[in-house]
Amino acid sequence: MLQPTVSDRSFQYGDGIFTTILVDNSQLVLWDLHWQRLAQSLKRLQMPALNEQVVKRQAEQVITAPSQVVKLLVSRGQGGRGYSPAGFNEPLVYVTNSPLPDYHVQRQQGIRLGVASLQLSTQPLLAGMKHTSRLETVLLKAEAEQSAFDDLIVCDQQGRVTELCAANVFFKINGQWCTPKLDQAGVEGVMRQWLLQQMNVQQGYYPLTVLDQASTMFASNALMGVVPVLQFMQRSFNLDEVRPIQQLVPFLAGKISC
Repeated sequence: MLQPTVSDRSFQYGDGIFTTILVDNSQLVLWDLHWQRLAQSLKRLQMPALNEQVVKRQAEQVITAPSQVVKLLVSRGQGGRGYSPAGFNEPLVYVTNSPLPDYHVQRQQGIRLGVASLQLSTQPLLAGMKHTSRLETVLLKAEAEQSAFDDLIVCDQQGRVTELCAANVFFKINGQWCTPKLDQAGVEGVMRQWLLQQMNVQQGYYPLTVLDQASTMFASNALMGVVPVLQFMQRSFNLDEVRPIQQLVPFLAGKISC
């Protein structure tokens, strides 16, 4: 298995991308969407394209259990000094596995959300991408862990709702499911993308105050699937409206009590 060195550009500069893949029944879940985001990110970062079948085979080779997590990280390369990407013509692929966290309680009972004080910087050139320069996310996770909540709603520097610390957010306004557009900041999660293909969802720029009108909310990412929000600040939600969404997700169908 390829091992990174201290000269690797993902280590030196965060010059890389990654994706975190659920393994269910010994299969890579939502591979097509993971690959689509990886390929688009490589292009946006002006990194050479990779062969999908070769990379998928690398990911499959590290699967050691029916349920686990596979992390796939692509670096621009190793060696050299300075920021210039010139001369790096063959991206390096690192693949690892880890145990799957247990999200059963969160899926069943919901989570409590507050609001992060840290706001995401806006950068359209990087928005949506899951790049390895994640210091904002590290600080957000620390803030969440020091709060009285399970997770936090994160806004960008314009005060627009963007995401949670490591998940996307959906909310229902006047019967319409909504989720923030992520072309200025945030990460376009593969579970979010999958849900957009299954549901009628309105994407837009939403100020934090719009959540006062929400009748229900849920969080999503590739590992936990869909997790309902039980409470946002001092407001409580009925979880029943989220149950049908959970049943849409193949690896959750039949596992959530309605």
